[in-house]
Amino acid sequence: MPEKEVPAKRVRTRFAPSPTGFIHLGNIRSALYPWAFARSQGGDFILRIEDTDTERSSQAAVDVILESMAWLGMTPDEGPFYQMQRMTRYKEVLAQLQAAGYVYPCYMSVAELDALRERQMAAKQKPRYDGTWRPGRGKVLPPVPEGVQPVLRFRNPQEGMVAWDDKVKGRVEIANDELDDLVIARPDGTPTYNFCVVVDDIDMRITHVIRGDDHVNNTPRQINIFRALGYEPPVYAHLPTVLNEQGEKMSKRHGAKAVTQYRDEGFLPDAMINYLARLGWSHGDDEIFSREQFLQWFNLDHLGTSAGRFDDAKLRWVNAQHLKAMADAALAPLVAAQLEARGIAADERLPAICGLFKDRCDTTVALADWAQAFYRDVTPTADDLARHVTDAVKPAIAALRERLAGVAWDATSIAAAIKQVLADHQFKMPQLAMPVRVLVMGTPQTPSLDAVLALHRRELVLERLGC
Repeated sequence: MPEKEVPAKRVRTRFAPSPTGFIHLGNIRSALYPWAFARSQGGDFILRIEDTDTERSSQAAVDVILESMAWLGMTPDEGPFYQMQRMTRYKEVLAQLQAAGYVYPCYMSVAELDALRERQMAAKQKPRYDGTWRPGRGKVLPPVPEGVQPVLRFRNPQEGMVAWDDKVKGRVEIANDELDDLVIARPDGTPTYNFCVVVDDIDMRITHVIRGDDHVNNTPRQINIFRALGYEPPVYAHLPTVLNEQGEKMSKRHGAKAVTQYRDEGFLPDAMINYLARLGWSHGDDEIFSREQFLQWFNLDHLGTSAGRFDDAKLRWVNAQHLKAMADAALAPLVAAQLEARGIAADERLPAICGLFKDRCDTTVALADWAQAFYRDVTPTADDLARHVTDAVKPAIAALRERLAGVAWDATSIAAAIKQVLADHQFKMPQLAMPVRVLVMGTPQTPSLDAVLALHRRELVLERLGC
């Protein structure tokens, strides 16, 4: 655990993923808000890897979590901490609870539990552990079966209510008699999730737990464990689910992609932060904002109460706005990385190329597609060649090629050469510009032709115009 002293009132939040599969946008949204709240309050953001499910947890999944958070710039102040490395601490606290009478051994087998649940469901009762092995005044417990390792159960209060003021859901109250005595240690002595979480939140001095509302059912159990240990629980905010475009809960099974795939597909981290922020929080009608604005504005009072729905088209629009606003010099290294993945080495022209084409793009991949034409051969479609590079226009193309061989290589001089050829051949701009674009860029639609040609090497332009 961290050794530095933290003031009692200092905000401390956490993101506690289970590394049992790749991290997708629904998961990372649950990291975004605690990170943003800690930053907005001058507090601390802790990363905790809840890896007690040893059969399903993997280092590869941990690596994707760390890689995703690093890409998005959501750097934790402390951690990552791993639950499997804290087993000694959990067992120490477990022994304290047992000594205080809050924990008891239960010898009910899985088969007995299944039979109990079947009887309860047949009687239209809520399936739950019935307290067979719970000690009580004057109660005679069954004989301990030989050779059976018990689970340990937490003695949940049987009277009163568990209540908390949720920052999203408002006041939540659950009667204790609705909760059974949950298992907090397996037969091999390994503590279970709900217990480990409470010990971690106590030791890490977490003040605010901001997490998905799939954890709401765990919260009353965890609150009772907090109080059994002599601590008040943190403030809770249970976030509505993120749905996919079909309205289903976002998950790998329903087509969700790893966060790192969005990086590879050319999305910008600040655009992802912007888009994810709006999937459950708002600041008036502001749609596009910077990371700095988000961290300045964020609070828990404007979290939404309904599920956010992922929209790929909206994400691409947000990314396009950030792409347009980004400085060319800052954008160029990102596009260079995309080109490098294709075996293309960029040069000093790339910032200007980015500046010329970024208004047409929604990702750095799309921008790299344009930039590629400046570094690699283009292949116009047969249809474009037949439609635009006709016998009627070829003399004008040849005349332009001849003029371009001798002019100063800048947009102004190139524009003058184009204008002269248009006048000599009595063409309008599209009649010449579109075939030249097809030959030089592989497509009839580009930004201003003089600017495009000026960014190319003269020799390459002359070569491509030699149709």
